Amino acid sequence: MSDSRTTDPGKIRFGALSAVVGFLVFVELTSGVIQGFYVPMLTDIARHLGVPDADVNWLEGGQAMVAAIVIPAFAKLGDLVGHRRMLLVSTALTALASAAMPLTDNFWVFLLAWSLQGFYVVWLPLETALIYHRARATGHPAVLTRRAAGLLVASLEVGVIAAALAAGQLVGVWPLPGPLWLPAIAVTACFFVILFGVKESPDLHPGTFDGFGMALVAAALLAFTGGLFLLRLQGVASPVAWVALVLGLALFVPFVLWELRQDDPLVDVRMFASPALGPVFITAGLFGVSVLGAQAPLSTFARTDPSVYGYGLGVSSGLTSILIGAYVLSLVAGALAFPLVTKYVAPRWALIGASVLVGVGYLLFLPRHGSYSEVLVNMIVAGVGSGALVAALPAAAASAAPLGQTGVATGLTNSVKTVGGAIASAVFGIALATHAGGAVEGTAGSYSGYLTVWVVCGATALVAAVILLFVPKTAFSDQTSA
Repeated sequence: MSDSRTTDPGKIRFGALSAVVGFLVFVELTSGVIQGFYVPMLTDIARHLGVPDADVNWLEGGQAMVAAIVIPAFAKLGDLVGHRRMLLVSTALTALASAAMPLTDNFWVFLLAWSLQGFYVVWLPLETALIYHRARATGHPAVLTRRAAGLLVASLEVGVIAAALAAGQLVGVWPLPGPLWLPAIAVTACFFVILFGVKESPDLHPGTFDGFGMALVAAALLAFTGGLFLLRLQGVASPVAWVALVLGLALFVPFVLWELRQDDPLVDVRMFASPALGPVFITAGLFGVSVLGAQAPLSTFARTDPSVYGYGLGVSSGLTSILIGAYVLSLVAGALAFPLVTKYVAPRWALIGASVLVGVGYLLFLPRHGSYSEVLVNMIVAGVGSGALVAALPAAAASAAPLGQTGVATGLTNSVKTVGGAIASAVFGIALATHAGGAVEGTAGSYSGYLTVWVVCGATALVAAVILLFVPKTAFSDQTSA
C-alpha cells in the first residue's frame, strides 16, 4: 500500500532535506566510531589502568546507567528547546568525556569519563525527531523519515566496522593512551558539523520541563539498571541487587501517578496505551533482548572449544571477527532495505516481517549451531531483521507521536530497548554461568545457557511480531500523520 493518497512513495525525494541528512550521516558515523573503536582494546585498556579484565564490566554498567537518565531528559528538552540544540549539548558533553579518557590512568576517573561518554545515545532519537519535523513541510514526513533513518543506521554500522578494524591494527603499534585521542577528535569534529551544517527543527512545542518527574524516573531507572548490573556481577544470591531492583520498580509507581496529573509531563505515559505507539514500545523492549543482550554470548560461543566442552565452534579471534563483521553488514543491509520494502507493503507489515526474521534467525540456532557456516547464516538472517528494526522503530514512533511529543516518542524507543537489553544481559549472564549437574565446568558458558539465549531471543522477537499485528492498518504512514 502507498504511504500517500496522491504520490508514489518511490518518487518522493529528500530534496531540501538532503543536506541535513548528509550532515547527520556524519554524526552517526561518529557514533559508530564510539561504539566500535574501544571493543578490540578493552583488555589493553584494563592493563593500562592496572585493573583485572573483570573490572571492564563496570564500564558497561556505568554507561548504561547514564544512558537511562539522559534519554528521557534530552528527548523532552529536544521537543521544548530544539532537537538541534540538544544534539549540540550532548555532542559537546560526549567530546569532553572522550577527551578526558586519554588524560587519566586512574580507573575511577576513566570510569566516570567513559560513563559520561554515554550521552551519544540520544543522537539517533534526536536526529529522527529533527528530520521528521523538517519533513512535515513536504507532506511526506513518514516516508522521508524512514529513508533517512535507514541511511543513519547504515552509517552507524559502517562506523562500527571501520573503527573496530582500525583499532585492532592501531593497538599493536601505538601504545595507550595515544589511540584514545582518535574518538575525541572525531566527536569534536562532529560538534562543528552539527553547528554549521544542521538547522533547528521548526514548530517546537512550548511548555515546561518536569523536573520532579525527571528526578523520579532517574531514581527509578538508576535503581533498576543498577540492580540488574549487580545481579549479573554478584549473582542471584546478592540481596543488594534484589533490593535495588524492587526499589526501582516501586519508584515507577509514583512516577506514573505524577505524570498522569501533569499538563505537560516529562513522559506522556498515555502513549503506552496508544494503539500505534504501545506496540512499538513493547517491540523495542523485546528487540533490546537480542540486539543488546545476545551479541557477547554469540561471540563467546564461537570461541568455545568443542574438543573440551562438546559445543562451540573453537575458532580464532580472526574468524570470530569475520562473524561479527558479517552480522554488522547484515544490519546495514536491513537498515537500507526497510524503506525500500515499504514502497510495496505497509510499514506495519515491514515491521512484522523484520521481527519474524530476528525470531527465525535465533531459533535456527537450536538445530543449527555445529558449524561455522550454520552460525554465519543464522546471524545474517537475524542481522537483516535487526538492522531494519533499529532504523524502523524510532521512525515509526515519530510518525505515530502526538504533536509536540516526537522527541519523547523516539527517545522512548531507545529507553525501552536499553532496559530490555539490560534485563537480558543479566538473565543471560546468570544462565551462562549455571552448569547442569555433571556438565564440564570452566571458563566457558554452559550449553544450557546458550540454548536459553537462543530460545529467549527467538521467542521475544516472534512475540513482538504478533503484537504488531494489532496496530492500525495505516499506522506509521503519512495517511496517519496527516
